[in-house]
Amino acid sequence: MPNFISLCFYFLLVLKPAQTSTITEDVEVLVILPQNNSYLFSYPRVAPAIRYAQQRLRRDGGQYSGINFTIQYENSDCGNDALFTLADRSCEKKPDLVLGPVCEYAAAAAVRLASHWNIPVISAGALATGFNNKETEYSHLTRIAPSYLKMAETFTAMFQHFSWKGALLVYEDDKEERNCFFTLEGVFHVLGEFNIKIYPIHSKEDQLDTDDILQNIHDTEVVIMCTGADIIREIMLAAHRRRLTNGSNIFFNVELFNSSSYGNGSWKRGDKYDNEARQAYAALNTVTLLRTVKPEFENFSMEVKQSIQKAGFHDCNDCGSINMFVEGFHDALLLYAIALYEAMKNGYSKKDGAEITSRMWNRTFEGIAGQVSMDVNGDRNGDFSLMSMTNVEAGTYEVVANYYGVNRSFQVLPAFNINHFTLRERHKTHTEILDKSCGLGVSALTGIIVGAVLGTAMLMAFYFFRKNYRITIERRTQREECDIGKHRQLREDSIRSNFSAA
Repeated sequence: MPNFISLCFYFLLVLKPAQTSTITEDVEVLVILPQNNSYLFSYPRVAPAIRYAQQRLRRDGGQYSGINFTIQYENSDCGNDALFTLADRSCEKKPDLVLGPVCEYAAAAAVRLASHWNIPVISAGALATGFNNKETEYSHLTRIAPSYLKMAETFTAMFQHFSWKGALLVYEDDKEERNCFFTLEGVFHVLGEFNIKIYPIHSKEDQLDTDDILQNIHDTEVVIMCTGADIIREIMLAAHRRRLTNGSNIFFNVELFNSSSYGNGSWKRGDKYDNEARQAYAALNTVTLLRTVKPEFENFSMEVKQSIQKAGFHDCNDCGSINMFVEGFHDALLLYAIALYEAMKNGYSKKDGAEITSRMWNRTFEGIAGQVSMDVNGDRNGDFSLMSMTNVEAGTYEVVANYYGVNRSFQVLPAFNINHFTLRERHKTHTEILDKSCGLGVSALTGIIVGAVLGTAMLMAFYFFRKNYRITIERRTQREECDIGKHRQLREDSIRSNFSAA
């Protein structure tokens, strides 16, 4: 009998941790994403990744396997539909978690409402600078993808590393989703101590004025661009023809979502300018997300692609590609499960949104593509790669350096070439050297004639110099006034001011 009691006591000790290590909870999740597959974050693209995360949590049989996620997908564009969807769905029953929206204007209003209702929001978007303010209206927002400010830290590291002093930010502004505006807004904010000018391109309204762009490029060292691939090519061709790609300027392109469109072969169009474009792109560097792949990611990628193929989306040729949005929403579900488990173990419930949100911040966990680090403000630390053309004959690119956001380190790789990032031949002024011979043996008459000709030439030169100098000053004054206006627009046209009217 004593032995039997001891045996029962032993089993109780063994089983007790197992019984208390798992929580059981039903969680209502509202996913607010566009149905339109022209968006890289459409819910037909993202849904297989979220399902994979659900299955992974159940399949592992660990402490999160008792969390039962019920996923409801709602279609939204990049406008007010996200807000209306959240409001309508919450009339019956408020969700426990919101995934999305991604677009800045859609996310702003929806996140404000969710924060007011104490609902955690996790998005792989809402990357603009204005969302950094988590103290009030965006208090429940967790960004599972690196923000534009995190990307911009890469440029801060390079400016310090290479001792550059100024940059021209060239961006395409469609006045709708404004992805490139928000992208380079982050760069503008972090490079505040440097001499920064901006140049917006309104491609839908005006023709591309490459002469004006090149004039602005001529006056700076570094050019950072965020535009469509065709505009990038046109600018680089024009710069190459003006010999601005010979080291007098450093060119960058920012492409976070689909680096292949700007990487290997982006100069190629199958036209008569391909050879010239390949040479021009030898001076173009691309900043993109660092790709780290672990064995499980391959299986994840394969399953997502198979799921999309079975669904048969005929309007989407590239839906099988895994981008940062697809990865991000997979990791979002894992992060929420970790935070919910900790909160409930400490006596909170799934309705304690602020508590759950705080437990998602300032932590590290294992995501589908590698380790995910969240900072104290609920934003993911980003790792980024710098790509350069390393074989001009073939026109191929390699990663030459990486920036690691956790420790803010910039590390060059074996393919890195310092000459490619060294400024040289900065618009040298060539001074004419006059012949100082005394002209002995020349007759006095010849001397008088030559003197008269030279005097006349000098008077004419002075006249034209004075006239051109005045015109130049007037143009420069106009351009500086325009630059001041553009600077003011970029500072004031922030997410807060734009979204407060939404």
